[in-house]
Amino acid sequence: MITLMVNGTRYEADAETDVPLLWVLRDHLGLTGTKFGCGKGICGSCTVHIDGRAARSCQTPVGAVAGKAVTTIEGLPADHPVKKAWIAGEVVQCGYCQPGQIMQAAALFAEDGRPSEEKIVKSMDRNLCRCGTYPRIHAALTKLAKEGGAP
Repeated sequence: MITLMVNGTRYEADAETDVPLLWVLRDHLGLTGTKFGCGKGICGSCTVHIDGRAARSCQTPVGAVAGKAVTTIEGLPADHPVKKAWIAGEVVQCGYCQPGQIMQAAALFAEDGRPSEEKIVKSMDRNLCRCGTYPRIHAALTKLAKEGGAP
Protein backbone atom coordinates (compact mmCIF):
# COMPACT_ATOMS: atom_id res chain seq x y z
CA MET A 1 0.00 0.00 0.00
CA ILE A 2 1.35 3.42 -1.00
CA THR A 3 0.22 6.68 0.56
CA LEU A 4 0.00 9.59 -1.86
CA MET A 5 -0.93 13.26 -1.56
CA VAL A 6 -2.71 14.17 -4.80
CA ASN A 7 -4.50 17.47 -5.35
CA GLY A 8 -4.39 18.10 -1.61
CA THR A 9 -6.09 14.80 -0.74
CA ARG A 10 -4.44 11.81 0.89
CA TYR A 11 -4.90 8.52 -0.95
CA GLU A 12 -3.92 4.92 -0.29
CA ALA A 13 -3.15 2.93 -3.42
CA ASP A 14 -2.52 -0.79 -3.61
CA ALA A 15 0.31 -0.68 -6.14
CA GLU A 16 3.93 -1.74 -6.43
CA THR A 17 6.43 1.10 -6.02
CA ASP A 18 7.75 0.70 -9.59
CA VAL A 19 4.35 1.19 -11.26
CA PRO A 20 4.26 4.46 -13.20
CA LEU A 21 2.45 7.24 -11.39
CA LEU A 22 0.25 7.71 -14.47
CA TRP A 23 -1.41 4.32 -14.02
CA VAL A 24 -1.94 4.79 -10.30
CA LEU A 25 -3.59 8.16 -10.96
CA ARG A 26 -5.83 6.78 -13.69
CA ASP A 27 -6.53 3.19 -12.63
CA HIS A 28 -6.37 3.35 -8.84
CA LEU A 29 -7.52 6.90 -8.09
CA GLY A 30 -9.85 7.49 -11.06
CA LEU A 31 -8.12 10.74 -12.03
CA THR A 32 -8.31 10.34 -15.80
CA GLY A 33 -7.49 13.91 -16.80
CA THR A 34 -3.83 12.93 -17.04
CA LYS A 35 -3.47 11.20 -20.41
CA PHE A 36 -1.36 8.35 -21.74
CA GLY A 37 0.40 9.37 -24.93
CA CYS A 38 3.68 7.72 -25.78
CA GLY A 39 4.62 5.98 -22.53
CA LYS A 40 8.22 7.12 -22.99
CA GLY A 41 8.12 10.64 -21.49
CA ILE A 42 8.45 12.23 -24.92
CA CYS A 43 5.02 13.69 -25.74
CA GLY A 44 4.06 15.35 -22.46
CA SER A 45 0.41 14.25 -22.39
CA CYS A 46 0.98 12.76 -18.94
CA THR A 47 2.51 15.91 -17.38
CA VAL A 48 1.65 16.53 -13.73
CA HIS A 49 3.30 18.62 -11.02
CA ILE A 50 5.41 16.99 -8.35
CA ASP A 51 6.17 19.51 -5.62
CA GLY A 52 5.27 22.24 -8.11
CA ARG A 53 7.55 21.08 -10.93
CA ALA A 54 6.37 19.59 -14.21
CA ALA A 55 7.07 15.86 -14.48
CA ARG A 56 6.15 13.05 -16.84
CA SER A 57 3.96 10.69 -14.85
CA CYS A 58 4.46 7.82 -17.30
CA GLN A 59 8.16 7.77 -16.38
CA THR A 60 7.83 8.48 -12.66
CA PRO A 61 7.57 5.42 -10.44
CA VAL A 62 4.82 5.93 -7.88
CA GLY A 63 7.29 5.07 -5.13
CA ALA A 64 9.28 8.19 -6.04
CA VAL A 65 6.43 10.53 -5.07
CA ALA A 66 5.95 9.32 -1.50
CA GLY A 67 5.92 12.38 0.74
CA LYS A 68 5.59 14.74 -2.23
CA ALA A 69 2.65 16.83 -3.40
CA VAL A 70 1.25 15.69 -6.75
CA THR A 71 -1.05 17.97 -8.71
CA THR A 72 -2.99 16.78 -11.74
CA ILE A 73 -5.11 18.77 -14.17
CA GLU A 74 -8.08 18.08 -11.88
CA GLY A 75 -6.23 19.86 -9.06
CA LEU A 76 -5.48 23.02 -11.02
CA PRO A 77 -8.25 25.53 -10.15
CA ALA A 78 -10.75 26.38 -12.87
CA ASP A 79 -9.83 30.05 -12.53
CA HIS A 80 -6.09 29.44 -12.90
CA PRO A 81 -4.67 32.11 -15.25
CA VAL A 82 -3.29 29.49 -17.67
CA LYS A 83 -6.69 27.79 -17.94
CA LYS A 84 -8.33 31.17 -18.49
CA ALA A 85 -5.74 32.03 -21.18
CA TRP A 86 -6.46 28.69 -22.88
CA ILE A 87 -10.17 29.46 -23.04
CA ALA A 88 -9.69 33.07 -24.15
CA GLY A 89 -7.24 31.97 -26.85
CA GLU A 90 -9.53 29.16 -28.06
CA VAL A 91 -6.52 26.86 -27.90
CA VAL A 92 -8.16 23.44 -27.75
CA GLN A 93 -8.88 21.44 -30.86
CA CYS A 94 -9.17 17.70 -30.10
CA GLY A 95 -8.03 18.31 -26.54
CA TYR A 96 -6.15 15.08 -25.86
CA CYS A 97 -2.76 16.69 -25.17
CA GLN A 98 -4.21 19.77 -23.51
CA PRO A 99 -4.06 18.64 -19.86
CA GLY A 100 -0.32 18.00 -20.25
CA GLN A 101 0.16 21.26 -22.15
CA ILE A 102 -1.68 23.22 -19.46
CA MET A 103 0.26 21.56 -16.64
CA GLN A 104 3.57 22.30 -18.39
CA ALA A 105 2.54 25.94 -18.89
CA ALA A 106 1.27 26.29 -15.31
CA ALA A 107 4.64 25.07 -13.98
CA LEU A 108 6.43 27.57 -16.21
CA PHE A 109 4.28 30.47 -15.01
CA ALA A 110 4.64 29.38 -11.37
CA GLU A 111 8.41 29.59 -11.82
CA ASP A 112 8.38 32.84 -13.81
CA GLY A 113 5.20 34.93 -13.87
CA ARG A 114 6.35 36.82 -16.95
CA PRO A 115 8.42 34.41 -19.02
CA SER A 116 10.07 35.65 -22.18
CA GLU A 117 8.91 34.39 -25.54
CA GLU A 118 12.10 32.34 -25.75
CA LYS A 119 11.44 30.76 -22.35
CA ILE A 120 7.84 29.94 -23.33
CA VAL A 121 9.01 28.21 -26.52
CA LYS A 122 11.76 26.31 -24.70
CA SER A 123 9.43 25.15 -21.91
CA MET A 124 6.60 24.09 -24.20
CA ASP A 125 8.85 22.54 -26.86
CA ARG A 126 8.73 19.07 -25.29
CA ASN A 127 4.92 18.83 -25.35
CA LEU A 128 3.55 17.42 -28.57
CA CYS A 129 0.18 18.15 -30.20
CA ARG A 130 -1.10 16.05 -33.09
CA CYS A 131 -3.63 18.72 -34.06
CA GLY A 132 -1.00 21.43 -34.40
CA THR A 133 -2.43 23.96 -31.95
CA TYR A 134 1.08 25.28 -31.30
CA PRO A 135 0.37 28.77 -32.70
CA ARG A 136 -2.68 29.14 -30.43
CA ILE A 137 -0.77 27.81 -27.40
CA HIS A 138 2.07 30.22 -28.10
CA ALA A 139 -0.28 33.16 -28.62
CA ALA A 140 -2.23 32.44 -25.42
CA LEU A 141 0.91 32.11 -23.29
CA THR A 142 2.63 35.12 -24.84
CA LYS A 143 -0.46 37.23 -24.17
CA LEU A 144 -0.66 35.94 -20.60
CA ALA A 145 3.00 36.83 -20.02
CA LYS A 146 2.47 40.34 -21.41
CA GLU A 147 -0.64 40.88 -19.29
CA GLY A 148 1.13 40.09 -16.06
CA GLY A 149 1.25 36.36 -16.06
CA ALA A 150 0.22 33.97 -13.38
CA PRO A 151 1.04 33.83 -9.70
